[in-house]
Amino acid sequence: MHKSRLGHLAVALSLSCCVVNLPYLRAQSVKTEASDLISLGRVTSATALPNGVDVRDGKARIEITALREDVLRVRVSKAEKMSEDASWAVLAGARTSSVVTTYAVKGDKVGFQTKVLEVSVDRATSRLTISDRSGGVLLQDAEPVEFHGDRFRVYKRMPEQEHYFGLGDKMGPLDRRGGAYQMWNTDQYRFQESSDPLYKAIPFFLADNGGRSYGLFLDNTWRTSFDFGKEDANAYSFGADGGPVDYYFIYGPKPKQVVEGYAWLTGLTPLPPRWSLGFQQSRYSYMTEARAREVADRMRADRIPCDALYLDIDFQVGNAPFTVNQKTFPKFPEFVEELKDKHFNLVLITDLHIADRPNQGYAPYDSGAAGDHFVKNPDGSVFVGKVWPGPSVFPDFTRKQSRDWWGTLYKQFYDEGVAGFWNDMNEPSVFEVASKTMPLDVVHRIDEPGFLPRSASHAEIHNVYGMENSRGTYEGLLKLKPQQRPFVLTRATYAGGQRYAATWTGDNSSTWNHLRMSTPMLLNLGLSGFSMAGDDIGGYAGSSTQDLLTKWIEVGEFNPIYRDHTEKFTADQEPWVGGPEVEAVRRRYIEDRYRLMPYLYTLAEENSRTGVPMMRPLFLEFPDATADKHPLDLDAGNQFMLGANLLIAPAPYPEAPDDYQVTFPPVGWYDYWTGAKIASAPREAVAVSTGAALGVGALQSVKIKPEVNVLPVFVRAGSILPFAPVVQSTQEKPDGPLTLKVYPGEGCEGSLYQDDGISFAYKAKDFLRVKYSCDSANGGLRLRVGAREGSFQPWWNEVEVTIFDWKSAPGKVTYAGETISKLHFQESAHSLTITLPEKAEGGELEIGAK
Repeated sequence: MHKSRLGHLAVALSLSCCVVNLPYLRAQSVKTEASDLISLGRVTSATALPNGVDVRDGKARIEITALREDVLRVRVSKAEKMSEDASWAVLAGARTSSVVTTYAVKGDKVGFQTKVLEVSVDRATSRLTISDRSGGVLLQDAEPVEFHGDRFRVYKRMPEQEHYFGLGDKMGPLDRRGGAYQMWNTDQYRFQESSDPLYKAIPFFLADNGGRSYGLFLDNTWRTSFDFGKEDANAYSFGADGGPVDYYFIYGPKPKQVVEGYAWLTGLTPLPPRWSLGFQQSRYSYMTEARAREVADRMRADRIPCDALYLDIDFQVGNAPFTVNQKTFPKFPEFVEELKDKHFNLVLITDLHIADRPNQGYAPYDSGAAGDHFVKNPDGSVFVGKVWPGPSVFPDFTRKQSRDWWGTLYKQFYDEGVAGFWNDMNEPSVFEVASKTMPLDVVHRIDEPGFLPRSASHAEIHNVYGMENSRGTYEGLLKLKPQQRPFVLTRATYAGGQRYAATWTGDNSSTWNHLRMSTPMLLNLGLSGFSMAGDDIGGYAGSSTQDLLTKWIEVGEFNPIYRDHTEKFTADQEPWVGGPEVEAVRRRYIEDRYRLMPYLYTLAEENSRTGVPMMRPLFLEFPDATADKHPLDLDAGNQFMLGANLLIAPAPYPEAPDDYQVTFPPVGWYDYWTGAKIASAPREAVAVSTGAALGVGALQSVKIKPEVNVLPVFVRAGSILPFAPVVQSTQEKPDGPLTLKVYPGEGCEGSLYQDDGISFAYKAKDFLRVKYSCDSANGGLRLRVGAREGSFQPWWNEVEVTIFDWKSAPGKVTYAGETISKLHFQESAHSLTITLPEKAEGGELEIGAK
């Protein structure tokens, strides 16, 4: 075994923070004892299983099974007995699923086949190879699996053109290749570009090689690490401090199929309440009821749409969760009701630490202690650590009964009308200790359906602790109001945590670099299961400049979670700060967010069914479009897709005045703001002004001159997008028609989903779904409006259809066989607008050439 790898195994996994320092590791490798090293090396026996193969290397064991034709599970043990078959992340139904496989022995290899995959283990080396049925190698061991005491490391060959994405909201570029990362949830205030680890542990990545993709999920809650060629340019590796070698292989071959497979494995994001897609205003802290009311009233007075107002820890008594400071919030229930009347949803922070205040009338502590709900030291005493309230105790979230108790703490707030809750500090963060968290020997008790009851150290539970906190919150809210969709926002989580909470990227900074870094963080979160994600608009640490806040609000319009948040002692960061001129720009983008709400909500519903994220890298929609033999995103700066239809193109260095190139996937495109079709041009970019009409054709690239007040956004040709009139909150009924904007092109289609936005009535088909399609021929156009699915009634009585790239006044126009005369041709914009009556049965709009 290479000494550098032994050092990596023995030392890298034990680091509590910072990026792996490989020269240091290599220097330390000479000190590493190798007596407890176990390296699998040859197959001594192999047994066919109904859904896979069981391979032995002496006492060591490799079990490979097929859960689906395209999903495999690999478990490796250095002893005959496998570890407990349980998971906090993988759904029980997925783990018990299986398909019948065909056992295969070919020369010196044993394995099996599914309908799409071939699995083989080399008898001489125990190395695993996974191929497609045509023999194309997808995944191959570079070395046998290695154990060093309780630690392990797995090495895979790394093809030259393979790229890696995921691992949640890690820092750095979108592509993980060349980097090394740790999974250890860490309170990382003022994190920077080199900071690692951060707040979340999502040990899943998607690999792409020329449009052919697979995913790999290491289901291990201990401190884990991934190295994508930093140690060895020809191999990537992953491992953990302890726990099982238990990983899942998810085949595409397209990247979107991998994402859907990961969602099948770890669960889908529930359909969120519609208000959570609106603009959200927060800070640490709105110190008084009067100040919070002032902010809410200013939003309405200035006609800035907004759906949520947040209260941080200062609304509480001495920062103790589930309390209200009666001096600063003297009429709290009435205040909540007042906000509801003004169509604001109030979101309260509820940190997981409970103030250690026995015999002081503090109900969360008293009831928690009475129920034995707090984690303990090895000697059986309750662990106490310092956090915001001072000495604090911590719920034992790996016990179902403790999560159930935690959920009851929300009853009064929920009864009073609080709309959502924010679980912060749940890495868990502990102050005044070097590790920033609990000691690793703190004892948790696992008492959970699907697990054997036992004790577990914090070293094992740390990475899953924040997820189980958000789970307790989500399930508690659901029990309190079974007909209302919960909204929970969490900072720390693990794979599968998307089942319980939305998230954000943590304590970022008010710098241009942090705005730039937010896009790859959010894209990789989406690929890692967390579509409902955002960042602190304007930055949390420090004070934002006016231009930075404006640009961040512009980019944030197209992020799933749209929350403006900053910390104490920073400048005000509400949209009106800086004066009427900048406020008008910010209002325009926030208003456009609400016009776009039908599209956003349709994407959220799609995500809740498929796992495909709302905010997407370009390669997810265009896997075969490559630049220099790698995914298009790696040549496209900070561009991203919102759904399949919108391409957002912020400057890669947003503070720089230099022109920058926007690279387009090879389909037609329109300017989102003007509807103008983008002109054809060679790869050498053409300089244009943002928003200018660029003529006709399929453009490969353009050069954009950055403007603080404008964000370049483009629409894919062949899109049909739904828009609504502007409202001040999603609780307000839009006044006017539904607008359909049609951007003719190949495969022209679109869809719309609506429901009441808050209940689960959609599960009983109380929803509205409409599909649209169009085609152009002989100078005319045919638009098909599908029949409404579901029983939900629309808020609109008319549909205003605007068709772009329309060159002249039309000939005869009919809808469902009836002549339509309510139309307007705008020659300067090359657009045609037609107003149609809403029909439950749908119909066909036919527009003839004149």
